[in-house]
Amino acid sequence: MKFCKKYQEYMQGQDEKKLPGLGIKNLKKILKKCRRDFQSQQHLDGVIDLHTCPHQCSVCDGTFFPSLLNEMSAVVGCFNERAQKLLEIHLASGFSKCFIWFKGKIQGTHVALIQEGKDLVNYALINAIAIRKILKKYDKVHYSKQGQAFRSQAQSMHIEILQSPWLCELMAFHINLRETKVNSRKAPSFFEGCNLTFSDSKPSLSCELFDSVKLDIDLTCSICLDTVFDPVSLTCGHIFCYMCACSAASVTIVDGLKEADSKEKCPLCREAGVYEGAVHLEELSILLSRSCPESWEERLRTERVERIRQTKEHWEFQCRSFVGV
Repeated sequence: MKFCKKYQEYMQGQDEKKLPGLGIKNLKKILKKCRRDFQSQQHLDGVIDLHTCPHQCSVCDGTFFPSLLNEMSAVVGCFNERAQKLLEIHLASGFSKCFIWFKGKIQGTHVALIQEGKDLVNYALINAIAIRKILKKYDKVHYSKQGQAFRSQAQSMHIEILQSPWLCELMAFHINLRETKVNSRKAPSFFEGCNLTFSDSKPSLSCELFDSVKLDIDLTCSICLDTVFDPVSLTCGHIFCYMCACSAASVTIVDGLKEADSKEKCPLCREAGVYEGAVHLEELSILLSRSCPESWEERLRTERVERIRQTKEHWEFQCRSFVGV
């Protein structure tokens, strides 16, 4: 079965969930029309052996990319929102969890929670593959690399779904479930070949997915050069220790990353304004604390001492300011 048909059938099955998708059939029609119209014009002009439209094409660039951009934004926005709600339920405890269930964010039990995680992963992957294939089709039609350039642009705009921090969290969620028991049974898996690995003491989260899609997330903080502790993902997708990120953003851990100036840049990619929307990777934090408990406890003590020191300095400053007034 061709991927386009497979994708359409998959999205039709998601109608009840109201999940947005790519209009892949319409996008292919745009490319076909573009090539057909251009070849007809070349035939009238007496030009032969040109099988593609120009490098700058108003038909493609004016309709293809804007349509794809809007659809990608809708897909990644939906995925992020649903994954966030799912993990909010999993991490909640006691009355909070009962209240969330009662509100009906996700109906059912832990089995339903796991199934929702599996569905979200499949949704992310099949759309990532669809985007990759339609951009390859664009480059084939145009004999260009504009499709690859658009993919890089999408990454800089944070609408590349495989870069989503919530996908990283779902991977950690899966491993955490796999290593514990749910309802006295081993939790069913929804990732194949997903693992936390240590190579030369350097940790990474890796996963081999279908259709040659592979994820390999480095979990070494590029600031302290140690395993990320209390990890946060900036909006650019880079992961750091929370304390290291605060230091890079020139804010205290008491004030938090939301107080960072919009001009502050990521230490790696130098993109500005990446701190305010940072995501705390709580499932990943749980996974790492289980995998290296001794070093985690030591760093936890260090973090507490630093937090107490910064809190003391914060209140001393507030008191001095008050007295000065």
